[in-house]
Amino acid sequence: MARINKHDLPGRLLKRTFFEAPVEHVAPLLLGKLLMHKTRAGVMAGRIVEVEAYLGPHHQTPDPAAHSHRGPTPRNQVMFGPPGHAYVYAIYGRYYCMNVTCEPQGQAGCILVRALEPLAGLEQMARNRGLAKRAHPRLLTSGPGRLCQAMALTRAGHNGLDLLDPASPLQVRDDGCLVKSAHVTVRIGIRHAADLPLRFAIPGNPNVSGAKNIPATCIFLNPGSVLKMNQSPSPIP
Repeated sequence: MARINKHDLPGRLLKRTFFEAPVEHVAPLLLGKLLMHKTRAGVMAGRIVEVEAYLGPHHQTPDPAAHSHRGPTPRNQVMFGPPGHAYVYAIYGRYYCMNVTCEPQGQAGCILVRALEPLAGLEQMARNRGLAKRAHPRLLTSGPGRLCQAMALTRAGHNGLDLLDPASPLQVRDDGCLVKSAHVTVRIGIRHAADLPLRFAIPGNPNVSGAKNIPATCIFLNPGSVLKMNQSPSPIP
């Protein structure tokens, strides 16, 4: 895919209504959208190629892997706010993970952005990761911790930002990229509710994180197929 000029903001901001739907329906439709961070050095941007959905406590399927599972806390308060905001949390005391809030206020659905295809600001991303400026793109934003480090995203600086505000330095935008299908697998790197098929990735994209031999179901990304998905441990039809 073509790279983006570091000063461009291509496409358009997504509508709030896009994120008000059930999180398991929004997650696969987020594939192909752009995550963009405006900085003094220019724009760093990547195309979303892998995500995981985490269900809110209102959902009929329990999801103890979700930070919202036990209800609102000072740490997860953003999840219970309006949709389309960034929820950023720390892992291992040094890395961060970036999520997008979904569903109406109070329901706390959330989408973890697991991997990007880097499109703009690659040299800056490499510097942020401590890599050579010509580092392979997969080393930059393949995995949730890597992409936050590459994009210079932190809890202190970005948690709670409105991703749909034109004045926000962190935005999710749609440049018309059409993703026709997605691989659906169980979520990875978790211990609880590990059998739920809530990980979605663009088939064949080299920037997708994790093992390549995880059993997957392929779905076509049209409204009918997305609305038919369920969260039972059985394969998604």
